[in-house]
Amino acid sequence: MESKAPNISDVAKLAGVSTATVSRALSKPETVAESTRIAVLAAAEETGYRVNLSARNLRRQRTGAIVILVPNLGNPFFSEILAGIETALSHADFNMLVVDTRQAYMKPQLVSEYLHATRADGIIALDGSLPDAVLAAASSGAGAPPVIFACEWTPHDRFPSVRVNNARGGEMAISHLAGLGHRRIGMISGPQDNVLTGARTRGAMEAFAAHGLELDPANLFPGDFSLEAGARAGLSWLDLTHRPTAVFCQSDQMAFGFISELARHGVSVPGDVSVVGFDDINIARRFIPALTTLRQPRTWLGVSAAELLISHIQATSSLAIETKVLEVDLMVRDSTRAIDA
Repeated sequence: MESKAPNISDVAKLAGVSTATVSRALSKPETVAESTRIAVLAAAEETGYRVNLSARNLRRQRTGAIVILVPNLGNPFFSEILAGIETALSHADFNMLVVDTRQAYMKPQLVSEYLHATRADGIIALDGSLPDAVLAAASSGAGAPPVIFACEWTPHDRFPSVRVNNARGGEMAISHLAGLGHRRIGMISGPQDNVLTGARTRGAMEAFAAHGLELDPANLFPGDFSLEAGARAGLSWLDLTHRPTAVFCQSDQMAFGFISELARHGVSVPGDVSVVGFDDINIARRFIPALTTLRQPRTWLGVSAAELLISHIQATSSLAIETKVLEVDLMVRDSTRAIDA
């Protein structure tokens, strides 16, 4: 004879509480005492009881799914953000579905299909360059789930967002190099028309002006946040007659590409040129030389975006469009050095 699957009554009996208390402890743990929550979780573990999420979502008229729109899953920058999102969502009994918006097969109409409450309870977009058709569908309000932007954002801030202070990061990068005595400073930018590029460039230019410096157009190298763009900038730097003694790369990936290309040609970092990155992805402190860079609180960025989305999902009325800005930190390592004025 098959044993009966454990139910909520079994948990309540073992924990010495009512079934209603068990339900609250598992679905809204903040509403019960810590000792009660621990007792209920221990009883659930001992009995093998598992919440039927499908049934719960059906009662709540939800899918239980949150769609995450990522511009490039191959970029290691997004890993910690996704981990932070998953942590916050799992605590609220949501599952995460990740979609790479830049795959060749991912046409705008396919992305738009996720922007309906029958497919997902909410959207977290890490891609600020989504097509207008997708943004229109997301902001229609007609059956569209709440949308939160993280890292990047849309022009005119049409949606709630969580981001870092990118302009401040650009200013800190140039100020650090100027403080080390560098006067001829170059920069590798991000993609043209990208909101991150605009903000980081704006902050950098403010720092140039504050320190009485100018950015020579010959020392501004186009990029797209990738390793390859950094390597191309390295070749351009090598071709210059009057080379910058320091370069601000608007992403760590470009900094790695830039440094590695220079190393292939016998150029030393920071001996011949100082380099600052942006992001502080995991390899930055293990790279040779360890990269001086602006640290984004990526895990907390993901957690904050997920918590903001959950608050919109659970709200009984429309919430105001909120922009949450997190600060960056300058991590000074081995890729920058002082030079004689």
